[in-house]
Amino acid sequence: MEQVRKHMIFAGRVQGVGFRYRASYTARSLGLTGWVRNDPDGTVEMEVQGSRASIDRMLAMLNQDSYIRIDKIEAQDIPVHEKEHGFGVRGY
Repeated sequence: MEQVRKHMIFAGRVQGVGFRYRASYTARSLGLTGWVRNDPDGTVEMEVQGSRASIDRMLAMLNQDSYIRIDKIEAQDIPVHEKEHGFGVRGY
């Protein structure tokens, strides 16, 4: 399957609700790589890499969480990191 990498910014109730840890757990369970972090403006930023289907599945799972409310996602395709392994949570 073709690998893609997306840079995403999430707005809504996404900080202080376990978003980063839920995203990390979900990404790892789906075999995705990348990172997620809170930004000072209250949004959450993420780069995620894998198949489009797995990334879509991760987003669907995040939207099902009762504490998280995603109001807006800004997403763009960016170059794949060929040798990246794992998915991490970053600070600001």
